[in-house]
Formats: sequence, C-alpha cells, structure tokens
Amino acid sequence: MIGQKGVVIGTRGGGIERHVAELSQRLVKSGHDVTVYARAKYDPEMPDEMSGVHIEYLPTIYSKNLEAIVHTFVSTVKAMRGDFDVMHYHGVGPSTLAWIPRLFAKNKTVITTFHSQDRYHKKWGLIARMYLAFGEWAAVRFPHFCIAVSHTLQVYCRERFNRETVYIPNGAEIKVVEGHEQLERFGLSPKSYILNVGRLVPQKGIHLLIEAFRSVETDKQLVLVGAPSFSKGYYQQLRDLAKGDDRVHFLGYQDGDSLEQLFANAYFYVHPSEAEGLPLAVLEAMSYGLAPLVSDIPANLEALHHTGFTFPSGDISALRESIVRLLQYPQVVTDQSDDVRAAVEVEFNWDMIAQHTESVYVTARH
Repeated sequence: MIGQKGVVIGTRGGGIERHVAELSQRLVKSGHDVTVYARAKYDPEMPDEMSGVHIEYLPTIYSKNLEAIVHTFVSTVKAMRGDFDVMHYHGVGPSTLAWIPRLFAKNKTVITTFHSQDRYHKKWGLIARMYLAFGEWAAVRFPHFCIAVSHTLQVYCRERFNRETVYIPNGAEIKVVEGHEQLERFGLSPKSYILNVGRLVPQKGIHLLIEAFRSVETDKQLVLVGAPSFSKGYYQQLRDLAKGDDRVHFLGYQDGDSLEQLFANAYFYVHPSEAEGLPLAVLEAMSYGLAPLVSDIPANLEALHHTGFTFPSGDISALRESIVRLLQYPQVVTDQSDDVRAAVEVEFNWDMIAQHTESVYVTARH
C-alpha cells in the first residue's frame, strides 16, 4: 500500500488512512501478506506490525507540497525491489508515479484508488491543483485497474477520461456502544449535543456550521472532534468564529472509547463539507445509528443512500433552518436510526469491500 500516511490514524490521518487500515487488516485475514509504507512523523511509536499488517517507515521531506510525493517515490522504488505481487496506490497525487512500476517492474500488478478530487481542497495553490488534475488522469491511465470509491467519481472518470473504473466504496462497521462515562470529562451528557468529526480543514465547511449554529436558540451543544492539518490559520479562524459562545466545544483528536461514546450518544451528526470522495465520517456516524445532516454534494448524497437529511451546500441559512427543524422534531431524528444502520450493513460493509478489492487483484494478476 503506497500513498497513505500510515495505518495508525492519529491526529493528522483522514479517510485514506482509515480505508487502508480497514482494508489491509481484512486482506491479512484472507491470507495475504500486506505491507503498508508509512511516514514516521504520524506515529512516533513506530510499530512494525498491526493486526498482521507489516508497517515499514520510509523517509520523506516534511512539507505540504513535497511530503506525499517524495514518500510515494521512495515507496515505489522500495516496492519494486520487494517480493510483492501488487502495488496499490491510494489517492490521485501518489497515482502520478504509478507509471514507474508499469515501465520498470512489469511483473508487478499496479492498482490505484481514486479517493477524491483533491484539487478542490482549499489548502492547495494553483500549481498543486494543476498537478492533482494531472493525478486524476494518471489514476485512470497508468494502472492495470483503477478503483473509484463512489459512483460519482466512477461517472466522472468515464465522462472526463473515457475510462472505466471499478466501483468499490468506503465502508464502516456496525457499532453498538454501551455507556457514556467518557462524556463526563467533556461536560456532556447523552443527546445533549450535535456532533461533527473530521480534520479541521476548509473544505469540510466547519466555518459554515459554526456560523449557522450560533444563530440557533438551543441549549444543545455543538461538539467538533478533530485536529487541524496544514491549516492552523483556519483553526484559529474557527476559534474566532466560536468566540463568546460556550456551547461550541473543540475537543481535538479523539479515538478509542472516547470517540465511540461521542458518536453513540450524539443527538444527530452534521457534515457540511464542500468537497468529498465518499465521506467515511458520515458512514461512521451512520454505523452507530446516528442520523446525519449533510450538504447536498453528490458524494454525501451517495453515502446517505436514501436516508438522513440534507441542505444546499454552502447555504448557511438553510443549514440553520435544518438544524432548527431537527431540534424541534426529535422523533424524526430517532426514526432514522435503523435505516442508516441498514444502509451501512448492506451497502458499505468493510468485509464485502475487502472481498471485492481482492477480486480486483486476482483479476488483474490473470
């Protein structure tokens, strides 16, 4: 596995890291030998194994524009010299180097996964966006097979590049969590808060959520779980927006029991993002039976799979009205619980996802 930060999610990890961790562990259970190339910065303990997955730490240059591509190049060279059948690139940026094993390691099968249109992420400048646009072309042109995590991306690749991709989505695992003792240290109680989980980066639209929530008259709290990623200026902007409203809580990065109980005991989940591939955080919320309110971009609608609630992307007034409506009618929120869980179990099951990915590997090898 090449392109991800690692398999330990950590404060700077995101959807790709979660995807690689879940997929790798299941491939190991199916009898495969899996190695993930990681970056030491994101896991100071540097374990060399997790649930049977080999983790190998390779050097890079830690800067916003060079980190991923340098690590991908080093990983590519190392993998070509290793005894691997499949080299699997994650993300359109890393996929720009997938031509190297196609040309110099013809005994390797090369797979890419198109996770999202990264060029729309607001942290990138013009040159980086141009390179990521090239990465989209590379992701479908260079490998033996390209996997798209959403139908939206699959259709985009067909219409934009005249190439067929294999649809295999992100996933989640159904969770039933008892207890809420972890909430006490945050000053929270069950059903007393609205939740958002994810990296604090501009494309996630957290600024819209804070502005909308501040004008809502309610004793419910807004809980934001996540850490900034190359976006400390944006994080300060969010803190400034929330200043003076003690209902808004920044809890930073959370995992384990704390994160599980935050998901399991929230009133509902809000995801106002303006750009996504297929949002893992929404699927995760749904796996706890938590009703999601999302912006109506295609990737979010695909994750809902005819459940949950929506508002027009970028419309603060509409987001506010949606929050007010869901606060006024708690039974409508509660009634979504079984439906969202069922959608995850049927459509976004990690075991099924691993099986389908394995089938792509086998097909490409033959």
